[in-house]
Amino acid sequence: MNNVIKNSAYLLLLSAVLFLSGCSGEQFHVEGTITNAKDSVLYFEHNSLTGFNKMDSVKLDEKGNFAFSGKKADNPEFYRLRIADQIINIGIDSTETVNVTASYPQMAVNYNVEGSYENEKIKELALKQINLQTQCQAILAQRPEVADSLIEALIVGYKSDVSNNYIYKEPMKAYSYFALFQYIVVGNQARLIFDPTRDAKDNRVFGAVATSWDSFYPGSERGQNLHNITIKGMKDEKIVNAQKKEVEINAEETGVIDLPLRDNQGNERHLTDLKGQVVLLNFHAFGLKGSTQYIMQMRDLYAKYHAQGLEIYMVSLDDNEHFWKEQVANLPWINVYDNTGVSQAYTNAATATPIIYLIDRGNNVVKNPAQIKNLDAEIKALL
Repeated sequence: MNNVIKNSAYLLLLSAVLFLSGCSGEQFHVEGTITNAKDSVLYFEHNSLTGFNKMDSVKLDEKGNFAFSGKKADNPEFYRLRIADQIINIGIDSTETVNVTASYPQMAVNYNVEGSYENEKIKELALKQINLQTQCQAILAQRPEVADSLIEALIVGYKSDVSNNYIYKEPMKAYSYFALFQYIVVGNQARLIFDPTRDAKDNRVFGAVATSWDSFYPGSERGQNLHNITIKGMKDEKIVNAQKKEVEINAEETGVIDLPLRDNQGNERHLTDLKGQVVLLNFHAFGLKGSTQYIMQMRDLYAKYHAQGLEIYMVSLDDNEHFWKEQVANLPWINVYDNTGVSQAYTNAATATPIIYLIDRGNNVVKNPAQIKNLDAEIKALL
């Protein structure tokens, strides 16, 4: 009789444990500390395909400790910690525990994340996005007359960096998906950085992530959303290309991303003003070892070919503007200084300086740094 009672009790206990386990399920955890935020409400929100949904919240005390949890998903999901307009983005994959420490009121940039490779990458991307936003705001405030072209160049450089150094390296990762939907605010309007409706080349970036998610997370809602965006982008690109074939385009295309930068006399110089000449677009840091010998080589090329139509447009990448002015005072070609970051449109993909592009008389970039083998011969061929 006692054995029956014991067995019955064991079965009841086992049933209770299984019931509780079934109710709670496998969970992830986001926990940590946010200092200097006493009495602030910290929200934990799910970044779903339809918008942000509040999952939980806590009023922080003097210590600032918090702990949130949620049900495990079968594919990466995205959440955020938020106090007012200060946001920390979190990617969750499986049942991990992510530990966050931050300091308010600048917690969006002043935070650390532990226990998650994905979230370290998401932090890198978030800080890059904030930096891009800051640069765009500065350009709008300081140089509104050329803001559109400068901001466009910054975005091109940003996309080159993020696609090559993040997305294409690990397209199956949560941080790559996160990167696709970053945005900046320009003139009080939000603008996606990667946007196939603006730039058909962005279809390839979306496609890379969509293909990986189809393989790693088949049938997921987010994967299907990526797939749909990519398919729509491809269809739109075909329509645009068909229209271009049917309609004669009269608008003049420069073929270069303009660099409206000021020379050592304070005059604004444009690459697009040099149409009709062969241009050696040169990004150089005068403070680097070997600069003197390199400038002598440029002098030889300039003396040899300038009368035939060669112009050098040299962009300084030095940190010290006064030092640059001293170095270029006696150089005969166009020397400009970049204190805006616009050069990233050309320099982000390069691994070392000097960086050279060749531009033909039609104002088209015809050789990038990787394609130039014999600079003298290739300049002569364009002339």
